[in-house]
Amino acid sequence: MKIHTSQAAVAAKIYTQATADAYRPADELLRALDARPDGLDEAAIAERLDRDGINEVGHEKPPHWSIQLLRAFRNPFIIVLLVLAGVQLFTEPDDVTGPVIIAVMVAISVLLSFTQEFRSSRAAEKLKAMVRNTATVTRRADDGHAERIEVPVEELVVGDIVHLGAGDMVPADLRLLAAKDLFISQAILTGESIPVEKAAPNGTTAGDTSSGPLDLPTICYMGTNVVSGTATAVVLATGGRTYLGSLAHTLSGERVQTSFDRGISSVSWLLIRFMAVMVPVVFLINGFDKHDWVEAFMFGLSVAVGLTPEMLPLIVTANLGKGALAMSKRKVVVKRLNAIQNFGAMDVLCTDKTGTLTLDKIVLERHVDLNGDDSDEALEYGYLNSRFQTGLRNLMDKAVLAHRDLEPVAHRFHVVDEIPFDFQRRRMSVVVADGKGEQLLVCKGAVEEMLAICSEARIGDVTESMTAEKRTEIRAMTRRLNEDGLRVLVVAVRRDPTGDRAYGVADEQGLTAVGCLAFLDPPKDSAATAIRALNHHGVAVKVITGDNEAVTRKICTEVGLDVEASAQGRDIEQLDDEALDAMVEKTTVFAKMSPVQKARVVRSLQRKGHTVGFLGDGINDAPALRDADVGISVDTATDIAKESADIILLEKNLMVLEEGVIEGRVTFGNIMKYIKMTASSNFGNVFSVLVASAFLPFLPMLPLQILVQNLLYDLSQLSIPFDRMDEEYLRQPRKWDAGDIGRFMVWIGPVSSVFDITTFWLMWHWFGANDVAHQSLFQSGWFIEGLLSQTLIVHMIRTRRIPFLRSMASAPVLALTGAIMVVGMLIPYSGLGARIGMHPLPGIYFAWLALTLVCYCVLTQVVKTIYIRRYGRWL
Repeated sequence: MKIHTSQAAVAAKIYTQATADAYRPADELLRALDARPDGLDEAAIAERLDRDGINEVGHEKPPHWSIQLLRAFRNPFIIVLLVLAGVQLFTEPDDVTGPVIIAVMVAISVLLSFTQEFRSSRAAEKLKAMVRNTATVTRRADDGHAERIEVPVEELVVGDIVHLGAGDMVPADLRLLAAKDLFISQAILTGESIPVEKAAPNGTTAGDTSSGPLDLPTICYMGTNVVSGTATAVVLATGGRTYLGSLAHTLSGERVQTSFDRGISSVSWLLIRFMAVMVPVVFLINGFDKHDWVEAFMFGLSVAVGLTPEMLPLIVTANLGKGALAMSKRKVVVKRLNAIQNFGAMDVLCTDKTGTLTLDKIVLERHVDLNGDDSDEALEYGYLNSRFQTGLRNLMDKAVLAHRDLEPVAHRFHVVDEIPFDFQRRRMSVVVADGKGEQLLVCKGAVEEMLAICSEARIGDVTESMTAEKRTEIRAMTRRLNEDGLRVLVVAVRRDPTGDRAYGVADEQGLTAVGCLAFLDPPKDSAATAIRALNHHGVAVKVITGDNEAVTRKICTEVGLDVEASAQGRDIEQLDDEALDAMVEKTTVFAKMSPVQKARVVRSLQRKGHTVGFLGDGINDAPALRDADVGISVDTATDIAKESADIILLEKNLMVLEEGVIEGRVTFGNIMKYIKMTASSNFGNVFSVLVASAFLPFLPMLPLQILVQNLLYDLSQLSIPFDRMDEEYLRQPRKWDAGDIGRFMVWIGPVSSVFDITTFWLMWHWFGANDVAHQSLFQSGWFIEGLLSQTLIVHMIRTRRIPFLRSMASAPVLALTGAIMVVGMLIPYSGLGARIGMHPLPGIYFAWLALTLVCYCVLTQVVKTIYIRRYGRWL
């Protein structure tokens, strides 16, 4: 679907409102919301629920099966066939053979398409409720007494006073009134794996409003979760008016057309325009020449049916269904069938970083001294700090504690006291004592905050004063680590004599810095291999993430991405579409991106002519997933991300995508085989009909014979989804080109007409079928030659190589085309042949037929070679 143009306005409105409320004094904010510190009463709650609705994020639901069935008929060829069947039934109500044949074609195509789509949508689009949780709120009872109670999240209203604790999900968009050591994970919205600090406004500053709404430290958003700390907040927005809800709302509606949809549509209308011109010409020529306008009309209708690639929906759906089945064996759920083909057409893959290129797991990458050299001392002290803290451990603490070999060192100590982490200090300390009773204060935290409390620096056995020059050296060393994408904490210690006293923030002075801990979300082992494979198949990879730019560049370099240029969300925010289009081609990394900005980049790439895939799993990825030609998510993703995606991976692995690219190109190639075979064959047949109608005193083929021939030819195509593709075809992305199909028709179609005309001459002069009395012999001869040449073209067009010698079709294709050719040759000798006006042919005919087909194959191969040399492509 297309993101509504109002989405930018919605985002701007949320941003404006959030910044307005972010630093407003608490009493003023509560008055504006008509709220009180001791909570709302039942009357206010009921009124607001009635006004705003329940606190629930809406989501798109699969349509009813009847709607899906009707959509299966929404195909121009199906509509054309139904119209032709209706006209034929109206003009000849006693002869239902033609309409029945057409109805069978339509029924097979529609039912197969509907069945596959219905099963896929029911299996993959069954959504869970976005939020099923309770919240702790302060509300006033009937007697006016305020109390804390648990209420379902759906019952929250604007103005409710909410209390948060570690592990809680934020139930609505909130403004903090009070907070202590509050850390919020916004990964669901930003993709950032490290929790962010939130705090109530201190009342002395208006705060920084230059960043986006997600960077406001006093606002918490629905769907995020509390990692540590406690808070009291007031509800600013619920349901669809929340940040998360606005994203879900703007994702509803009909999707934008993908490259597949546009390609099928362009080809369909090309053939329909061709039909609209040629059928009236055939009708008029036969009407004026034979003077039987009813017969000419029925013949024109039959030619129209013959020109219609009625099996296109069936062939396309069968190809896509086969691709979906193949992908399911690789633990991939295909929600929308045409996404398989879009894999093959994809030439740019946009992906997030966390969990795709990386393990989504913070690890301790380095532990160094103050010179940047490896140091076990920094690790040991860091381990003691993480081991003995009593608060909720963050991802960095868990990464340090993964070094369980240091547990024997920790066993020599016991905890004495702790100075917890807080927002202002950005550090935390523990005090431990060894067996001798000597106490040790171990502190770790952010670089600047730690350097401010250190009076000494120790490198090895040498301890020196922490001078301004030394601080500059340490900052330069940590900056180099940052440029490598590492997050750095400084570790410092101070030994104190034995004493029985409480420690506080004032004791965090006069420390000795001993080293640094550097953390990384490491790349997956398979990421580099997968990126090389995608590049080998012509797919460029771009990273679009909400994470830090330096970290992202580092990861991209490690997995082999050529980081030509990088940009941040704030860089593209001020660009118009034209400037952004110029940037996206040369930029590999987009960091600190908002959901709307991600979608803008996808649309910009599409404007540049790219077929874009997007891999993401967070709410922040949903708009881009919907705008991409193929949206890819994982089964562990958020509900909106899974709803927005076309493909769901049961394993977040880029190697699966490389396999999908190959499968998509096989699917695309087999679809193009049918389209080009049918288009060229139909063009050749019409050209032959025009020639025959100009000199024959009878119809070159009866309407019913055309229908039977067309049905047999279409049946021979049903094996195409099981065919293989040449290796060289799979190396590059494949896109739709209606102009190429039209050119292909003009080049290849007349080749069959050459041999149709030689068959006309042969039947007229050699076999004496040159008057109305012998027209059945003429028609039978052209029926077989036309059917066999049409069926043989399957093998000629399916490869740019020499068929049968350098490229052999798959067994199903060989078997089915061979069987149809045999059946076609036997029909004139059967009861069916007699019923539709055919006549047995003499044996010598088949010798001439064999010579005709051999010459046809040779000439087609010659034309194929010239065509490839001139235009550089075949399928």
